[in-house]
Amino acid sequence: MSNFAQWWQHLPEQMNPVIFSIGSFSLQYYGLMYLVAFTIVYILALFRLKREPRFNMDSEKLQELMVAMILGIIIGARLGYVLFYNFSYYMHNPLEIVLPFDISDGFRFTGIAGMSYHGGLLGVLFGTLYFARKNKTSFLDIADLIVPCVPLGYTFGRLGNFINGELFGRITERSIGMYFPQAPGIQLRHPSQLYEAFFEGIVLFLILWFLKKRIKISGAMLPLYLMGYGLFRFLIEYTRQPDPQLGFVLLKFSMGQLLSSGMIIAGGLMLVYLNRKAQD
Repeated sequence: MSNFAQWWQHLPEQMNPVIFSIGSFSLQYYGLMYLVAFTIVYILALFRLKREPRFNMDSEKLQELMVAMILGIIIGARLGYVLFYNFSYYMHNPLEIVLPFDISDGFRFTGIAGMSYHGGLLGVLFGTLYFARKNKTSFLDIADLIVPCVPLGYTFGRLGNFINGELFGRITERSIGMYFPQAPGIQLRHPSQLYEAFFEGIVLFLILWFLKKRIKISGAMLPLYLMGYGLFRFLIEYTRQPDPQLGFVLLKFSMGQLLSSGMIIAGGLMLVYLNRKAQD
């Protein structure tokens, strides 16, 4: 085995997800990656505002929008994980939905463990709708502004998952596999977090950034994002280890695949509606 392959396959074992610790409190790269993701989305959106006069929004309103989106993402992602992935457990332990502490044996800071992308998506949509109503502006115009910026920020979220050693892939015999210390057994697994960072992040960003001025249908960026992300996520789920408390939900499909299928269908229906509306 080459030195590079050896380094690659054992890379997760060499990474420390903790930046620093003070007592029972630890700052992890995962949380830092969230901050980087939000910052990138804000910078890209601000860049567009300065160069595309069609968007009637200043930097102060953009900051207000980002706050609404961030709150929506955090609340939605947490509630989505509770509802979609571990409902039974949290019904018996409701305080753990919101408390970032383990109080079963003393008092230990754990952070909020368990976030769902699809719940975060619903949360950010509600947050954006709230902002649009409050400011009497078009939800679809906001979506056209923000959506093409999102995937590049999302890339860093998945890198945070990778550094954290979570959401690892299924067992593989291919040399691209890695050994994840948190995974059961000592076997090579797909680095599915990196697949998602590349396809759902970088590739989808390039596609939407290319299309943002070429698609003339108002509001089209949102359904294109829903379909693009949904398709990439559905396919990559074949390499991702299903959540142990759920396994395969329907036949050989994971919860992520079912939710992503809903995204594809919703995006397709929305695009048809917007196209017909534009032709009327």
